[in-house]
Amino acid sequence: MLRPERMSRVSVTGSKPVMDDVIEVVHDLGLLHITEYDGAWEGFEPGDPMEGADAASGKLVTVRALKSTLDVTGEEVSPTNRVVTDEALEEELEAVRADVNELDDRRDELRDELRDVEERIDLMEPFVALGIDLDLLSGYDSLAVRVGEGEADTVERALAESDVEAYETYTAGDIVAVFAYADDETLADVLVDATFTAIEIPDGEGDPEAYLEELRHRRQQLDSKLSTVEDEMQDLKLEVGGFLLAAEEELTIDVQKREAPLAFATTANAFIAEGWIPTARYDEFERAVTDAVGDHVEIDELERADYDEDGHPVDREEVHGGEERGPEDDAGGVGQPTATNGRGEVADASADGDDERARTDGGTVTMGGDEPPVIQNNPAISKPFEMLVGVINRPKYTEFDPTLILLLTFPAMFGFMIGDVAYGLLYVLIGWALYTKVDSSGWQALGGLSIWSGVFTIFFGLLYGEFFGLHFITSILWEGVVGLHGAPMHKGLQPVDVNFARAWLLVSFAFGLLHLTVGYALGFLKELRHGAWAALTEKGSWVLMMGGVWVFVFSTAAVGKKPAFMFSVFGAEGAINPRTGEAIAAEAVAYPLGFTGFPEIVGLAGLGLTALGLVLLLGGEGIIGLLESLNVLVNVLSYARIPAVLLAKAGMAFVVNLLFFGAYTHHGEFHFLTGDGPGYVLSEYGAEALMFPGLIHMGIVGILFGIVVFVLGHVLVLALGVTSAGLQAVRLEYVEFFSKFYDGGGKAFTPFGHERTYTADD
Repeated sequence: MLRPERMSRVSVTGSKPVMDDVIEVVHDLGLLHITEYDGAWEGFEPGDPMEGADAASGKLVTVRALKSTLDVTGEEVSPTNRVVTDEALEEELEAVRADVNELDDRRDELRDELRDVEERIDLMEPFVALGIDLDLLSGYDSLAVRVGEGEADTVERALAESDVEAYETYTAGDIVAVFAYADDETLADVLVDATFTAIEIPDGEGDPEAYLEELRHRRQQLDSKLSTVEDEMQDLKLEVGGFLLAAEEELTIDVQKREAPLAFATTANAFIAEGWIPTARYDEFERAVTDAVGDHVEIDELERADYDEDGHPVDREEVHGGEERGPEDDAGGVGQPTATNGRGEVADASADGDDERARTDGGTVTMGGDEPPVIQNNPAISKPFEMLVGVINRPKYTEFDPTLILLLTFPAMFGFMIGDVAYGLLYVLIGWALYTKVDSSGWQALGGLSIWSGVFTIFFGLLYGEFFGLHFITSILWEGVVGLHGAPMHKGLQPVDVNFARAWLLVSFAFGLLHLTVGYALGFLKELRHGAWAALTEKGSWVLMMGGVWVFVFSTAAVGKKPAFMFSVFGAEGAINPRTGEAIAAEAVAYPLGFTGFPEIVGLAGLGLTALGLVLLLGGEGIIGLLESLNVLVNVLSYARIPAVLLAKAGMAFVVNLLFFGAYTHHGEFHFLTGDGPGYVLSEYGAEALMFPGLIHMGIVGILFGIVVFVLGHVLVLALGVTSAGLQAVRLEYVEFFSKFYDGGGKAFTPFGHERTYTADD
């Protein structure tokens, strides 16, 4: 699960007459990720597409164009599993194309005319405001007419200062019409100096308002005709949508098969296809191809891949009796390909049985140095977290896949920071809706993440005893049923629980140490490919430094420089706090685990480990390692954001409930006014105990306003939980954890084949 599925490079060598049959069976299997032949072998050329490839591609383009025109999607068409014959593709496709094009042409014509009418309507509105008949605005021999938007006084001023002998202006709001005894060019030059933007005078006669009404009536007619055409297209879409989806699928498969030889190495009589398949399914692949074409092909498992970070093979297992080879065997450049069968013999690649493939001195020469494609080998429950990994990039074949670790850590961090049963239920419901109702793999993955995060939020919410920040779960479950004096965990928001907040700070550091150590350990295993010394200096040095520094921090060495709570929150009542030299009070303990710090000698030993790690780091990275060494402290401190978000979200929920219910303090505890009113608090504890009387105790207006505050407030907390707890957890995963071992950049496994949804194999 931490490694992608193991892949094998295979070679299929055969004579040209059986190539079509091999393509058929390999396509149906959907197991082979084909390696493109790059033309590097002497005497071998990339193959030519099968006959009919261009025609099939042309039909596929036509089908996709028709789909786009009708806006056909799989959501509106149920899978049919129909057989699409060549006759149907010829006859039915042509009929559909003619019908779609006819309707599309009509729709385009109507849209063009409608657009023109709407532009003329917009153009007419200023002339309606003027109220001048349209035939009076043009057709003069000695008068120039201009209509536009502008300021009448600037137009008048420009005309008065010009050489125009006579003119008249008409205005309606900011619309100005100018009649001048001059030619068009002269009037245009005069109006340049005015605040005036000319409007095109429309063709037409008579009252502009009547003309505008005609245009509006024409627009209604066109809208009706366009609606009719679109209804016809919708009917046609429902009628032929299934056929188009089936035709697209059938043609896609046909084109894939016909163009497959382009990736093969071929001679006049033979072909070679190479690619990657999951190692566990090699026997299935070999058996299926052999059953289809018999002895006319030779199938070889060339290698079971294990690569270093530079893409060079470091391990070639002996397969099917072939000679075991090391990385030096494939380090050379171009050579003649050979493929050995299970007896170590050269495979027959010719039509008549003659050997056309020369041996090379170094063993088998493969088509390329491509890395194996990646199949992430994770259980179904962790699939949503593959999306989180994919945001960075798909893991390389040689890398550890962190998906399972994300499953174990991300929702736990999220749930711990939010920790509320009500919020958790809402996250689960939102996630379930996304997962089941949205037809998108990305949104479904987000739905899965939301469900997992919600489940952990419910779990921690039960431990905190909170429901929308209220503690009645504590009263009912932990105090009433279990018999405890309170919930097992407290967020530390109340003064009486402050030591829980301090405890969570230390717990977050401990979790950070574990999280980062796992990351460094994976990085160490990754670096072992380059040798034990490289792994020790590159990753092991950091583990030694980080562990040593934090053992020192949690020890009694230099105890006077450390906060006293470090030695009390997990101590025991009556034990001596080494920082203060006094007995630890009960209220200073969060969980009585008896931990009052590691002994001083252990802390000094931690410093020794740190020094050893630093020496190793300097040996591997040089002086730059000294500058980076502080990261062993900073990286762990970064996990303090976990209790920070925990308190921030708890505080926001508390404020919302405070405004709605009201609250008072008593002996360092906060109590909401869910049963008693403000008067009770004033009489029992005094005014100084009342924090806020609560909107529900302020009459009907207060109650109504309080409901709005309560709903919107908790919706805001719910949303900010994603942007705070979610993003902070993601940051800790990506920045702190991934950086210790993960690069990404793997190639997805895309096998030659196509899963049928709308067609059946004939």
